[in-house]
Amino acid sequence: MLDIVKRFFSPADEKPSTRGNAGAGHELQMAVCALFVEMARIDESFTAEEMAAVIDILKAKYGLSAENATAMIAAAEAQLEESVDYWQFARLINENYSMDEKVAIIEMLWRIVYLDGNLDKHEDYLMRKLSRLLRLHHKQLIDAKKKVLYGPSD
Repeated sequence: MLDIVKRFFSPADEKPSTRGNAGAGHELQMAVCALFVEMARIDESFTAEEMAAVIDILKAKYGLSAENATAMIAAAEAQLEESVDYWQFARLINENYSMDEKVAIIEMLWRIVYLDGNLDKHEDYLMRKLSRLLRLHHKQLIDAKKKVLYGPSD
């Protein structure tokens, strides 16, 4: 399990599917960032705390500086404004990440959801939609939620 987490947090350009193709690695980073941003703003309130959490996730996952993470968030917001749905982001993630890595993304999304301590109906809807787009089972979605709320169950 620790290896899965380490692989997930390794830079995207070290992953077999994106090695040697920096453009694909950047697109994948933007896709993941776009989902984080959309989750943070879906309740119509992208708070400073949510922004800081997304920046911290991007810094840890991709080794970005705070400035580069902020720029990636701005670019992701622009991509979200131009997109008609989330499929384009989910497709890139499905093509490049394993099931365990996608579950890790869902866990991070749950962390963003629960920063304010509650789950609103828009966040719930988006989590269910994203889990389907990422081809996760309902049990994986709920297990990730429980892990965020109550810690890992061993």
